[in-house]
Amino acid sequence: MSKGLVTIFGGSGFIGRYAARALVREGWRVRVAVRKPHLAGDVKLAGPPGWVDLAQANIRNRLSVERAVEDADVVINLVGILIEKGPQSFEATQRDGAINVAEAAAKAGVKRFVQMSAIGADEDAESNYARTKAEAEKAVREVFPEAVILRPSVVFGPEDDFLNKFASMASSPISNVLPFLPAIGGGKTKLQPVYAGDVADAIAAAATRDDVEGKTYELGGPRVYTFKELYEIIFETIDRKRYSLPLPFFIAKPLGLTFGAIWSVPPVSFGFLGPAPITGDQVEMLKADNIVAEDALTLSDLGVPDIESVEAIAPSYLWPYRAYGEFHQKGDA
Repeated sequence: MSKGLVTIFGGSGFIGRYAARALVREGWRVRVAVRKPHLAGDVKLAGPPGWVDLAQANIRNRLSVERAVEDADVVINLVGILIEKGPQSFEATQRDGAINVAEAAAKAGVKRFVQMSAIGADEDAESNYARTKAEAEKAVREVFPEAVILRPSVVFGPEDDFLNKFASMASSPISNVLPFLPAIGGGKTKLQPVYAGDVADAIAAAATRDDVEGKTYELGGPRVYTFKELYEIIFETIDRKRYSLPLPFFIAKPLGLTFGAIWSVPPVSFGFLGPAPITGDQVEMLKADNIVAEDALTLSDLGVPDIESVEAIAPSYLWPYRAYGEFHQKGDA
């Protein structure tokens, strides 16, 4: 028996695909609201036939959002961006889009609303990403006071744009000549990466449990790392001798602004050059640690105690970046 219908905005993205599977396991039928349903058909494999459906919706379009939440018992907003591209600005997508979804959910009489935010969300932040995430939290709570807010640290997993990006950079032909990766701010920023599967379990718990309404949870993995330490784990995992090169913030910021400007223009923004190395906004975010606060509600409070580490998961998907393939061992010719 189904527990009801969940509409997920951003359900075809990295975290959304994990969330759809976790929700189906919990007994929910899932409606994945996406801008381009014809490109998201594989999401339907998250559950048995009839348990996962697609709906066309753009969170910047109020009418499409209202259609997508019809008859839903739970609405989950996972939409977020790291780089602004045309009309997809931080304000329009992360703040105004969240408002559209929350207002439509409230109007439709939805019982539970889950908003994906981020550790570091702050209305006074210099980072537009962090500022609009905080503005979205505030606006959602004004419309939907019982909303559950989830704030993950950096999320990793096989499809991530985090460990994969740096492993790709470390294995590129350029790195054979210049064997180092830039360590912004000296690589001292602390992060608490959390596995996408654990975030998905948290999302399912936020949709299902009776004791979560109106609460905010910070989601982090079992260990805190400096950025430099994460580099070292990546280099070790892909078996490549690389080094981290300290890059002061005052140098990294203009470089990031340049990369951000270039990568926001088609055809670059459609993947012509791959993901941007770093943007000015991301440099700003790296000026502050991205770890779970000591007094925060966490994954364990959502019933997700056995969380995965980078060391346990990363080798299972970073092996393509090794020079000699998956089964190459150190010292092999």
